[in-house]
Amino acid sequence: MTSIDTPPGPPAPVAPSLPPELHGPVLAWFDRHARDLPWRRPEAGAWGVMVSEFMLQQTPVVRVLPVYEQWLARWPRPADLAAEAPGEAVRAWGRLGYPRRALRLHAAATAITERHRGDVPRDHGQLLSLPGIGEYTAAAVASFAYGQRHAVLDTNVRRVFARAATGVQYPPNATTAAERRLARALLPEDEATASRWAAASMELGALVCTARNEDCGRCPIAERCAWQLAGKPAHDGPPRRGQTYAGTDRQVRGRLLAVLRESTDPVAQAALDAVWDEPMQRTRALDGLVADGLVEPLEDGLYRLPLS
Repeated sequence: MTSIDTPPGPPAPVAPSLPPELHGPVLAWFDRHARDLPWRRPEAGAWGVMVSEFMLQQTPVVRVLPVYEQWLARWPRPADLAAEAPGEAVRAWGRLGYPRRALRLHAAATAITERHRGDVPRDHGQLLSLPGIGEYTAAAVASFAYGQRHAVLDTNVRRVFARAATGVQYPPNATTAAERRLARALLPEDEATASRWAAASMELGALVCTARNEDCGRCPIAERCAWQLAGKPAHDGPPRRGQTYAGTDRQVRGRLLAVLRESTDPVAQAALDAVWDEPMQRTRALDGLVADGLVEPLEDGLYRLPLS
C-alpha cells in the first residue's frame, strides 16, 4: 500500500445523523457502478474471496485478474493448494509482487484443510486464527463471503471515511483506534446492508475518491462530504512519496525468483548470478529470499523453490 501521511489532530466526531445520510447514496451508486469482478460473483465462494484478498494487497485489480483466474482453475479448493508444495504457490504467484503472500496463502489453505475439513470458516475469530490472516482480511472474508457485519478498513475505505466524515485529505499511515470506532459507527445495523456498505465504500475509494485526482463531480456524497464542504484543504504534512522499485533489493529479488519459477529443476548459482551485476546486493537479496522461506539452498550451490 502507498504510504500515507498522518493528518494533524484526531478525527472529528461523527454526527448521529451522518451514517444514514451516507448509506443510501453510496449503496445506490454501487448498484449502478460496481465492477463485475470474479470474486464478487456467487460462484467464487469463500475460498475465491480469500484468494482475491491475498492477491489484492498492494496490487491493482488489472494485474490480479489473470493470476486469480489461473489460480482458481488449478486450485479450486483450499485442499487442492495444500496438497502441493509451497514452492508451487510461489511459482503460480508470478509477478504479482510481495511473494511471501503466496506462502501465507498456502499456509492458510493447509490450516483450513487440517482444522476445518477444507471449508473456509465463517467465524471471524476462526478466520483470524489462520496463518497469514490479519484483522482486515478476516473482516473482509467474513463480510464479502458470508454477508456478516464487520468494519472492513482497507486504504480506499479509510480515505473515503477520512474525507467524508472527518474532513481531512488522507488517513494516518497505520489504522488507528479512532478510525475503527468511526468505521463501526458508520456500519448499517442490518448484516446484509453492512456487507454491501463495506464493498460499496471500498469501490467508491477505488474508482472516485482516489488518492490523487479525485473525481468529486462523480461522487454520490460530495454535497455531504466534510472535506468538500471545508473547501478540500490540502494535507499540511510532508509530501507523499510513491514507492520506488528500480535498483532496489525488491527488484533483485524479483529477478532471482523469476529464474527459479521458470525452472522445475534446481538452479545453479551461476544462473542466479547472471541476473544482477552488483554481487553484494545480489547476495543480500538471495539471502533474504532464503530467510523468508521463498528459496531453499541445496548442496553444490543449487537453489529451488520450497518443497515444504
